[in-house]
Amino acid sequence: MAATEDVTESRLLLAEYDRIKEEQKTRIGFRDNLLYFTLAASTAVLAISVQSGQARLLLAVPVICLVLGWTYLVNDEKISAVGCYIRSRLGPRLTELSGAHDPVFGWEIYHRDDANRTTRKRLQTVVDLFTYVALPMVCVTAFWCSPAVRPLLAIVSIAQALALALLGWQFMRYAER
Repeated sequence: MAATEDVTESRLLLAEYDRIKEEQKTRIGFRDNLLYFTLAASTAVLAISVQSGQARLLLAVPVICLVLGWTYLVNDEKISAVGCYIRSRLGPRLTELSGAHDPVFGWEIYHRDDANRTTRKRLQTVVDLFTYVALPMVCVTAFWCSPAVRPLLAIVSIAQALALALLGWQFMRYAER
């Protein structure tokens, strides 16, 4: 008969911590790569549009930025939610179970007290808004100023502009948290 380890609440909570930290790490890598991929894809479309002289291709940039921007935002929210869960639920419960005087997972709290954190978060929001909203709006505006405007494409571009405004509002809403 094989020896079995006791299953305790603290072991279960530590196992949960390991899993959600792994998920958070994976999401951080994915989110950060989305930013680079968005810039690379947008640059490629811009280069092709300029080389071919086809302004309607500029309307591909908002599509890229809307899809990848929303994915970026959802992943960013989940990354923050994991941290919040650890700080508000998991850490306090393990601190209580262990009888420790200091909170467990102190890094989850400590790194948030950095004096420059607010500035970095604001600058990141500016970068996100530039990448996922301003850049594609420049492309929509350039399209509107081109001779390629046709009624159907104008309607598509207006819908894109509205969707970009909504995405920008979502970025601002999440930044306030």
